[in-house]
Amino acid sequence: MHPVSRFFCKTNIPHNMKKLIECVPNFSEGRDMAVINQITDEIKSVEGVTLLDVDPGAATNRTVVTFIGEPEPVCEAAFKAIGKAKELIDMRQHHGEHPRMGATDVCPLVPVAGITMEETVEYARQLAKRVGEELEIPVYCYESAAFSPERRNLAVVREGEYEGLQNKLANPAMKPDFGPSEFTETVAKSGASVIGARDFLLAVNFNLNTTSTRRANAIAFDVRERGRVKREGNPITGKKVLDENGKEVMIPGSLKGTKAIGWYIAEYGIAQVSMNITDINATPLHVAFEEVCARAAARGIRVTGTEIVGMVPKRVLIDAGKYYLQKQNRSAGIAESEIMKIAVKSMGLDDLRPFNPEEKVIEYMIADKSKRLVDMTCDGFAEETASESPAPGGGSVSAYMGALGAALGTMVANLSAHKPGWDDRWDYFARYAEEGHAIMTELIHLVDEDTAAFNGIMAVFSMPKATAEEKAARAEAMERATLYATEVPLHTMRCALRAFPVLRAMVEQGNPNSVSDAGVGALAVRAAVLGAMLNVRINAAGLKDRTKADSLTAEADSIAEEASRQESEIMRMVVEVISKNR
Repeated sequence: MHPVSRFFCKTNIPHNMKKLIECVPNFSEGRDMAVINQITDEIKSVEGVTLLDVDPGAATNRTVVTFIGEPEPVCEAAFKAIGKAKELIDMRQHHGEHPRMGATDVCPLVPVAGITMEETVEYARQLAKRVGEELEIPVYCYESAAFSPERRNLAVVREGEYEGLQNKLANPAMKPDFGPSEFTETVAKSGASVIGARDFLLAVNFNLNTTSTRRANAIAFDVRERGRVKREGNPITGKKVLDENGKEVMIPGSLKGTKAIGWYIAEYGIAQVSMNITDINATPLHVAFEEVCARAAARGIRVTGTEIVGMVPKRVLIDAGKYYLQKQNRSAGIAESEIMKIAVKSMGLDDLRPFNPEEKVIEYMIADKSKRLVDMTCDGFAEETASESPAPGGGSVSAYMGALGAALGTMVANLSAHKPGWDDRWDYFARYAEEGHAIMTELIHLVDEDTAAFNGIMAVFSMPKATAEEKAARAEAMERATLYATEVPLHTMRCALRAFPVLRAMVEQGNPNSVSDAGVGALAVRAAVLGAMLNVRINAAGLKDRTKADSLTAEADSIAEEASRQESEIMRMVVEVISKNR
């Protein structure tokens, strides 16, 4: 057994940042929804935990569950779910295509935000200890939580699967890290569990137009990092080549940070290459897809689509969408939803069932669902502004004007990238389109941020002020809130100013038929900068720290002067282009 240290870890992460971890337990039941629902009900019963995804597989007889929250409630939810799985699942009766060792086969914790891997490891080990001692389940720690290098690899820990568990427990070298080390009746029913901490793992299956497991495996061996065993003569039936230590010599596959096998899924009537991408930086999803497609094609097989198991970070699909847009000589300066759609269609993510990003992308699932100004219709936003409420006010409107100005520059860039006869220049305009879209997105965020800053000041007025201590706390809170309400419109000014180079480039090089749009964009951006400047000045006037206030207003004045200069130059250029085209 291994001791678990009392949780304490020095970290550079700010103390006020919310700690979030993801838990992705795999349960050895994928057919009986009554059992699956009882397990997930245990997770949902824990306050502070959000159940993101439940992905059962009939052929694998396995369900992948994803939930997220702060560490303590996540660990409590995991413990309760593991306990319920032990109660409901009898491994003596279990059969399925996926490798497995217990009712709860594997349970990784993944750091998401505000927490280090070192901290996550401690939580994983504490959970493993509790499961082993209180639930009497043999537990092995893996990946970053492993107590020895040999146990980092899940495949090594799970070798022999459930059927080999009795012999494994009898081997002193394979004694579990926590829990019983004897194959009792209780252990025979529950099996063993593997608990650990790891970086994000992307589980994905590539659908093939074949029913051959052998050929699917061949493709998997071609691409997985471990590769295949080297053989003498015939690469399939030849004698294995061994090194001086008697270990098999491997021919590495083409994709780093990947594990893969081939299997036949009766549920779909096809073979798949099932892959775990353990390092999405080394091998992005679209790179894996393209490589599997190439290796499959070399064997006369076609990849018909892709199945993502569980959840996926947004950047995985955004990077894929941008990759395929680039292949099509198209700009990525378009709506995020459109980039997602390109990724889905390019990799066939909707091949087996509809793919809904709102249900599969982690960031969308945990996003704040509260009402935002930017989610309103145009007339709704105008009516809200015109109402008796002081917010949204000039700051939010300024940010929105800036967003519209950047949007016009982005539009001209996209139109220019698609202009017939300009195909050799598409990448030039595409870069400007992406820059303009990024500025627009940031300014749209600032629409609500400005209103939130104002609301922060209003909240201070409700603070108590009966005692000297309360008055001091109230004054300090007002200074902080006022400073933030000054910094937000200054941020708007800085951001909006960055739109001018985009607009200038579109006037100089863009589609001449859209030059007036770029001009309107410049006018909107100047209005945004000057409007935000007024908010900087009026809020800075309320700061007690006059040195800070003077510094902020001086920067605002400088940005406003520069914005007026650039808008004047761009408008002069716009008039010249229009005059030439008469």
